[in-house]
Amino acid sequence: MDTEMPEHIEAFAPTKGPTYNFAFIFPMASGHINPSLAIARRLVRQGHAVHYLSREQMREAIEDTGARFHSDIAEQPELFEDRDPSMYGALGSLQEEHGLTGSLSKARLVLRELAVELMLPGTLRWLHTIEAHAVLFCPLINLEAPLAAKVAKLPSAGLCTVAGPGSVQLAWSNTLSSLSTTAEELLEERSKLPALVECLNRLRANYGLQVEVEDHLRPLGLLRTALTSDVTLVTTAECLADPVPLDLTKAYEGHPFMYLGPLLDEPGAKRAGGHKFDSQRDHMDDEKPLALARAAKAEGRKVVLVSLGTIITGDHSDYGWKAHETVNGEKRGLTGKELCQAAWQAVFDVFGEADGADAQTPLILLALGPQADALENLQVPPNAYCQPILPQVDLLRLGLDVFLTHGGQNSFMEALSTGIPMVLCPGFGDQPVNGAKAESMKLGVCVPRPKGPLHEAETERAAYRKATALALQRVTSNGSFKENAVRCAEALRSSGGVSLATKVLLSLAQGSSKSGDLAQIQRNGGA
Repeated sequence: MDTEMPEHIEAFAPTKGPTYNFAFIFPMASGHINPSLAIARRLVRQGHAVHYLSREQMREAIEDTGARFHSDIAEQPELFEDRDPSMYGALGSLQEEHGLTGSLSKARLVLRELAVELMLPGTLRWLHTIEAHAVLFCPLINLEAPLAAKVAKLPSAGLCTVAGPGSVQLAWSNTLSSLSTTAEELLEERSKLPALVECLNRLRANYGLQVEVEDHLRPLGLLRTALTSDVTLVTTAECLADPVPLDLTKAYEGHPFMYLGPLLDEPGAKRAGGHKFDSQRDHMDDEKPLALARAAKAEGRKVVLVSLGTIITGDHSDYGWKAHETVNGEKRGLTGKELCQAAWQAVFDVFGEADGADAQTPLILLALGPQADALENLQVPPNAYCQPILPQVDLLRLGLDVFLTHGGQNSFMEALSTGIPMVLCPGFGDQPVNGAKAESMKLGVCVPRPKGPLHEAETERAAYRKATALALQRVTSNGSFKENAVRCAEALRSSGGVSLATKVLLSLAQGSSKSGDLAQIQRNGGA
């Protein structure tokens, strides 16, 4: 299946009439920012201005859209000055300042409003400077964005890059379980932290913001940003969204969610990548892997794409390269490095050829991530091409034979929208849920992450490698997986996508944020 020219890259004439300034606020997290890039590109081509508040590592992908990059470190000195500016460093500094011990993930759940309070002044100054008309933001990480928009009396929309509001409750439940705590215990800890209580009081007194200590905890997984913004856009189709529990359904009454389907950028577009603060893209080559894939397909060879995402290959202290999964407060299973290397070795076992390429030899394209020791102690076959980042969407559009993926929401939707069968090696969060979805829809095979005691790690690593190899063999030898994936891609083409997202943002900028206006836009889709 070849989808070289998706619907959203038609030539656009500049908008006749007023133009608008859009503020896009996103973190240094490629899975959260990449879906926004296609929206930015379309708005810029229509003559509007898009300004991103993000991290330097995202600059190249942002500027490729025609948008303007602004550094959050520079614009938010109240948080970043005299603190570690790496992705999770400022929060780690706050954790130390307030005497909290334990995992960074738990510290974020306890302290997040303290960081928000420090980010608000700079965000408000920035919105004023760029003369923003509307705000698009990540509702999962950038909690300050809709609050700043509300203070500035600007319309705002969240861009939810997981499978809808139901997935947030599931993620919170899994996170609390891994931290060996409960919602009530966390609520008690937050309630008894004087610095947090004082912070919430200041947010009310100084900004008129009603931010509660129960946020996200009653009901569990409530996406508070959805109650503050005008609409939450979701990067999946409604039929693929996780079920929304009744307590959340009631809490979200009057606060719309709009399902867009996948948001794919145009061929050749640069993507953000990596969860390593000092990583660089200067040495990345997007053209060579594409040329290799096209040549292999022309010769009738199989093409296998491998990418296990940016978090597990990155530096996150709880989920990254050196981290074990935590189950009920106990470290178990494999580290991110061990998990990735076992899966990669399985690919080499099944598709590697010691004699190099010929007419029957598969081509392996492997995205390693940013770690210097990614291939340590692995024997890479000559028919494998490995580099830190690959042009994933452009490769998927060529119609590959199988995609070995972690099952993150963006990668999952990108594979579904291009009709590629998958082997899923989930790490954490929503990834196991997407693995189960792929199996239930018969689009691929999921290989669960090992969770045994650490002294069994070597045995589990060998078993995981074998199970992944068997899954790869099953998916590539059974044509029904490919057939089901192609049918799914055809069904997703009816989603509103980038066109619908753009229309919503323009409606907000024009002052049409009423639920009836948004509902009419959704009924009309991207047309």
